[in-house]
Amino acid sequence: MAQEAQSPCYHMGHGMRAICLILLVLPLAGRGVHASPAAPVVPAVARASPHFNVETATDAWLATVPAASKTRSDAYFEGGYWLLLWDFLCTVLVMVILLETGWSWRMRAAAERITRWRPLQSFLYWIEFAVITSVLTFPLTVYESFFREHQYGLSNQSFGSWFRDQLIGLTIVLILGGIAFTIVMGIVRRLPRSWHWWAAACGVAFFAFVAMIAPVFLFPLFNKYTRLPDSTLKREILSLARANGIPATDVYEVNASRQSKRVSANVSGFLGTERITLNDNLLNRCSPQAILSVMGHEMGHYVMHHILNAILFALIMLAILFGILRWALERGLRWRGEHWQVRGIGDTAVLPLAALIVITVSFLTTPIGNSFTRMQEYEADIFGLNAARQPDGEAEVDLLLGEYRKLNPGPLEEAVFFDHPSGRTRIYAAMRWKAENLCLFDPKLACISQPGR
Repeated sequence: MAQEAQSPCYHMGHGMRAICLILLVLPLAGRGVHASPAAPVVPAVARASPHFNVETATDAWLATVPAASKTRSDAYFEGGYWLLLWDFLCTVLVMVILLETGWSWRMRAAAERITRWRPLQSFLYWIEFAVITSVLTFPLTVYESFFREHQYGLSNQSFGSWFRDQLIGLTIVLILGGIAFTIVMGIVRRLPRSWHWWAAACGVAFFAFVAMIAPVFLFPLFNKYTRLPDSTLKREILSLARANGIPATDVYEVNASRQSKRVSANVSGFLGTERITLNDNLLNRCSPQAILSVMGHEMGHYVMHHILNAILFALIMLAILFGILRWALERGLRWRGEHWQVRGIGDTAVLPLAALIVITVSFLTTPIGNSFTRMQEYEADIFGLNAARQPDGEAEVDLLLGEYRKLNPGPLEEAVFFDHPSGRTRIYAAMRWKAENLCLFDPKLACISQPGR
């Protein structure tokens, strides 16, 4: 759901998110009582009855969204299709500028003048590269993640607060990206024939490392995390976690409302850094049933080892990507390496060309990554329905996610552009589950639906 875990790249503009891709590839509110709704307001035809129909119930939930709101969310989401293209073209343009103007080799020369130690040269080059790239892409970044978010009523941040998050995100990329780039360049120089395999393995290890430290060390740089006060809801969440074998002993709240009104939650981390987190928007805007539905979904990610699955998927994709990268780099340098004054694949000045190749392949394979993520999200939806048993709560939160996601796309549109199931897909799954468990909502009804219902 939008309850996906935040990454260190989340608070950065599109240019720095592209750098974050290279880095991984090289993929407060006040405390007190929360005034959440008491229960979902269920449309009449979506209530349990002998004549309950899945399709009719799904349509009834979707019909509760005002036409103006639906038009606005559709426009926001569909505009994102074009932004994918503009982000790609903007980043390509920046990489071409760095190569064709000679900035890249001049940045390498500057690093070499400062130190003779090659690992430090790589780190210094990365600093130059990340800062210059951020500056050049800043106009599109500020439009995309600040002005546009305010235009659609999705952001609560002042420019100063937003810019602060951008600087924090950039600092993370400067440090972690510099370390990753330095390691990869060391591998390239020491293992010129097999560097692409070792670099892919290094990228996956780095991805796992960031996933492990992010909940404890990175996310708190952007928001304040506090323990949720003892309440019936907290006890229900922990009971749900224990019932599903999740070793969590506490629940945290994050003040995401300082940035937006989007609802979100996650069960993040692994190897001892597991943490259940709900944002204050979820607590304030959703009923307890919806919150439990969200938590069931997030726990599904943990129980079904989706982090491990994502790491294995990344390993496969990175192995393919780095194979393509090696092939393309060799040909690109033979074609224009002398003009760019790039000495070879082991030269730090090759990074813009490498980034250009990685970004192009990633852009073209976006539907593959989206489909993998969407599959995992749907699995978590089904797990959450069986764990929390709150189909109406699921429908409630799906409509809130529809404030910035198109609720009812076409099949091809969903397959290509959606990294989560659409609102209709999720609500339909919830109503289908409800149809098979009507006795949970009315003891007089059968718990097994009749064929054709």
